[in-house]
Amino acid sequence: MTFTPNQLLPYAMPVFIAWMFFRRVRRNFGPQAWTPKRTYIRLALISLVAVMLTFAAVFVPHAAAPMAGGLAAGVLLGWIGLRHTHAEWRAGVRTYIPNPWVGGFLTLALAGRLVWRFTQGGGMTGAQQQPSVLTMAIAAALIAYTLVYSIGLILRMRELGEHPPQV
Repeated sequence: MTFTPNQLLPYAMPVFIAWMFFRRVRRNFGPQAWTPKRTYIRLALISLVAVMLTFAAVFVPHAAAPMAGGLAAGVLLGWIGLRHTHAEWRAGVRTYIPNPWVGGFLTLALAGRLVWRFTQGGGMTGAQQQPSVLTMAIAAALIAYTLVYSIGLILRMRELGEHPPQV
């Protein structure tokens, strides 16, 4: 018996979403090795998504104000997250320890919204409906948080220098 992609999609999407959440939650706890290439690639992709969200705010009815609120909340949370992030050298590798509360809050907000959409009939057919302004506001908060946090992390790692201090 062979499966077509349309038959596998309902089973593959929850697995993919669970994997994404696992990676997101894992990045909220404990020391994280800083990889500049990954940070710059993430920053470029998130910037592209931010531009697309800006266009969505213009064209989706009644979305501009909630998205502006989400943007402000994301900038504030990014600033708070940076203030509580520690950067240091560990075994010759630049590392940072993120604040688990800020990342955990954003992860819970996203997970809660996804669960709400899936249980209220949005599910896989939600793409054919009018986008929810609440979902777009949460997306704006996540995008703004990631932009502020990534830029701040780049600056913080530059302060550490390219090489570990000599003891």
